[in-house]
Amino acid sequence: MPADLAVIGLGPYGLPLAQAAVAAGIPTLGYRTGPEAGSLSPAELRRMLSGGFRPTTTPAELGRVRTAVICAPTPPGADGDLDLSRLEAAARTLAEHLRPHTTVILESPVYPGTTEEFLRPLLEEGSGLRAGRDFHLAYSPSRVDPGNRDVTPATTPKVIGGLTPACTESAAAFYGRLTDKVVRARGLREAETVQLLETNYRHVNIALVNEMAVLCHDLGVDLWDVIRCAETKPFGFQAFRPGPGVGGHSVPQDLTARGGRGLRMVELAQQVNSRMPGYVVQRAATLLNEHGKSARAARVLLLGVTYKPDLADLEGTPAQEIALRLMELGASVSYHDPHVPAWSVLDRPVPRADSLYEAAADADLTILLQQHRTYDLQGLSVKAQLLLDTRGAAPMGAAHRL
Repeated sequence: MPADLAVIGLGPYGLPLAQAAVAAGIPTLGYRTGPEAGSLSPAELRRMLSGGFRPTTTPAELGRVRTAVICAPTPPGADGDLDLSRLEAAARTLAEHLRPHTTVILESPVYPGTTEEFLRPLLEEGSGLRAGRDFHLAYSPSRVDPGNRDVTPATTPKVIGGLTPACTESAAAFYGRLTDKVVRARGLREAETVQLLETNYRHVNIALVNEMAVLCHDLGVDLWDVIRCAETKPFGFQAFRPGPGVGGHSVPQDLTARGGRGLRMVELAQQVNSRMPGYVVQRAATLLNEHGKSARAARVLLLGVTYKPDLADLEGTPAQEIALRLMELGASVSYHDPHVPAWSVLDRPVPRADSLYEAAADADLTILLQQHRTYDLQGLSVKAQLLLDTRGAAPMGAAHRL
């Protein structure tokens, strides 16, 4: 069966798109851009294959589809700017096989202007075709919430911005097969800036509530009770909750790395959120000290080391820095995570606890970093000598909260 869609990049953005397309009855090619974090269970892969999904490593097949969506990862580079090398490689590969009348859509997180100023020249030079005349070019922010069972692609509106009105309509026609609602942006830059705003909104609000967590601890105030009460307000408030740091694939962007006018609030949010792993370790050391123990040689068990609950994704997880800082203090660190069979910090394997309750009972301090639904916090609070809950998940009085 010939494919109608090529998803280029099968990581956290491309794989959910491919799954949604197959579920909608669209024959789909999956083309990897390199080692990617997306994963499927054997049952999910079988369903996709039987539904018309076909993984490929043959670039020529990219020229046989009507729509190509680039979902290559764009992680932060050493200089703080987004690393577009995988996007560039994907674009060059697609350009060599691009045919007239194809619709090319970018979903990777990028700075405003990237689609037109970076992607467009690569596609045009490599193909000899012209965007807006020979092929359609558009941008759509990826709106994926991994592990959220209440949000599906079909019920999530998709924002589309094209190089020309015809490009917008072509992309809208494709996404109209996947979702109940398509929202047309004025153009490419507006659609790209939607992604910028949505990502920064998350980071800024998490930073606010993380600062509130530190303040409330100093004041002796129960922040989780404050949030519980505040979220009853029917307007002007959306609840965010603190944690040990912010992970994930979407990084905040303040634009200063590109020499542009920076977003001061985003820069401050990055500073606040990046301090949280150190704050967790500080609280851990204080708790141990209050109970007559030193962090040096203390047995510390970390519960949940992924960046998000009920997923195996370790991208940007704050557990990495927390484990490293504890080791630097001389603590003996182990971990438990039902989704992570092996874990290393700076190439040093971290011992994995096989028996959760025995490990919690043996540890001088247990730190809940991620609230996987398999964790019984009531039972753990009984077994653990000391429990530091960074997620506010344990019953009131059963643990020390962040």
